[in-house]
Amino acid sequence: MSSGAQPSHPHMTPKTTPPDLILTGTLDHETTRHLCEAARAALQAAEADGDVLVCDVAGLGPPVLAAIDALARLQLTARRAGGRIRLRNAAPDLRELLDLVGLPIEVEVGRQAEQREPPGCVQEAVEARDPPLA
Repeated sequence: MSSGAQPSHPHMTPKTTPPDLILTGTLDHETTRHLCEAARAALQAAEADGDVLVCDVAGLGPPVLAAIDALARLQLTARRAGGRIRLRNAAPDLRELLDLVGLPIEVEVGRQAEQREPPGCVQEAVEARDPPLA
């Protein structure tokens, strides 16, 4: 590009504080390369040791090994730049696949929409046929 402007990429949106990437769609080899470049640049711009690059993965498609490969490469890039990645809004299927393949990536754990019970409450159901507890 002769204008010197950076090309925009539909699969990533760098933010400023803290450095964030929003991952959407299918993560192929070219997208992964762009993500790693963006991660490296964001962590180098942060200029602090132990920086965390928060990656919002809510917009990723179904968890497939290509996504796991991309996340592993992103984590490696972040480690080489002196940081690490943390996943935000990771679907349960993605978290399970990360555990299955043994990829140690930090995942922010939040409440799921279907878990709307008040915190600290215990839900118990008693069957009429259950004997009383002594």
